[in-house]
Amino acid sequence: MNTLPTLRSPLSGGRRLGFHYYPDTLHYRETDLDAWVPVLQGLGAAWLVLLSETGRAIPEAFLTGLLNAGIEPIIHFKCGVDSTFDWREARPLFEAYARWGVRYVICYDRPNARSAWPARSWVQQDLAKIFLDRFLPAANLAIRQGMVPIFPPLEPGGSYWDTAFLRSALQGMVERQEDQLLRGMALAAYAWTGGRSLNWGAGGPERWPQARPYHTPPGSQDQRGLRIFDWYQAVAQDVLGRSVPIFLLQVGTPADPEASPTSSTASESAYARGCAAIARLLFGEPDPGVDEPEDQLQPIPPQVVAGCFWLLAADADSRYAPQAWFQPAPQEDASAGPWVETAACAPLRALNLQHNRPAAGQAKTGGLEDQPESRPLLRHYLLLPGLEWGISDWYLELARPFIKKHRPAIGFSIEEARLAARVTVVGQVPGFTREVLDALQQAGRQVEWIDGDGTTIATRFAEM
Repeated sequence: MNTLPTLRSPLSGGRRLGFHYYPDTLHYRETDLDAWVPVLQGLGAAWLVLLSETGRAIPEAFLTGLLNAGIEPIIHFKCGVDSTFDWREARPLFEAYARWGVRYVICYDRPNARSAWPARSWVQQDLAKIFLDRFLPAANLAIRQGMVPIFPPLEPGGSYWDTAFLRSALQGMVERQEDQLLRGMALAAYAWTGGRSLNWGAGGPERWPQARPYHTPPGSQDQRGLRIFDWYQAVAQDVLGRSVPIFLLQVGTPADPEASPTSSTASESAYARGCAAIARLLFGEPDPGVDEPEDQLQPIPPQVVAGCFWLLAADADSRYAPQAWFQPAPQEDASAGPWVETAACAPLRALNLQHNRPAAGQAKTGGLEDQPESRPLLRHYLLLPGLEWGISDWYLELARPFIKKHRPAIGFSIEEARLAARVTVVGQVPGFTREVLDALQQAGRQVEWIDGDGTTIATRFAEM
């Protein structure tokens, strides 16, 4: 019997910031690894999306180097939906990736876009369920290797409205009794801002019930923004009866970078400010740039596993070069080195320094060290019981008023909780013992441990 894959988060709890690597498969040498790992660590990145061919593996040394540095690779196979590739031929490739420590794979890209299909296929009924004939062999291959298959990102809106496509695909998996896959998979979403507020669409269809596929009436909002995950979770909750983990891709880009690949985003100050705000949310902080509580950015829930910014780097002759966070230096400026940082890099470096994350290569030990840090680096940390895919909806609902009132950092890691001046512990957190509580209190931390039934926990939260 196959063992279901479990979600492994870098540093065992809460580091969610990542990047897309080059937009090609040509930069997987050890020299590339040596050049970019320190850069990624300096930015606080814990995830890296890598493009892979179906007939050739990313070198083992590159992948294991990332993993040893505490950076989790996400392998993306962007083969076309109309491809005749037989995924059974990829078994040796998947076996190798799994053996080297890779856990996350995405197969296909934007299957709800008309451009992804031959004309004769696009006009067929039940297109989402037809796509499952392509996706399921790849996803189940990943499951058998102990990896987490990620349902491919859809085009927000799209020729086939993305939330409708997702609903139909999930329903198709339920009808086909793909129970093991549904328990072991995750979703991906392109979190383009559309030039809108970073709160656009927050609350999903429950808050914006008038929004419909292909029609967002005046005064209403839809999923086409950073908060796309609220809408996808609503679909999953409705079809599956539970939430699912979500990976956000191309986070913060104002529009589809494929549609306008020559336009620059990373050089614009507004883009840099937006990315800094998103990064703070991924680190569990509210946006300090707003004054009124009702205008503050809504927290990103823990079901969002990672948010990966577009694009780390591209070659000078690439059409994507203007969008990269690291621009090729002008040839006439030899003193600049091979790369020039864009404005978006500095806020992330400052944020990472502020949080004083341990060096990624030293952060793979779980649990509490001998003594808590002498100087707290976080104001307040809400430590929740970690489940297979993160926090349960039950705990999240109980904690919601407390989170809105106190705006703590949220996570499941004792290692991170020890960095906070105040720690609120809810329920039976694995590894959190009386000895750990005493150690935190002796180090001067304010610790509250809330346990009991739902009424007791809700009452305690209301009193705090």
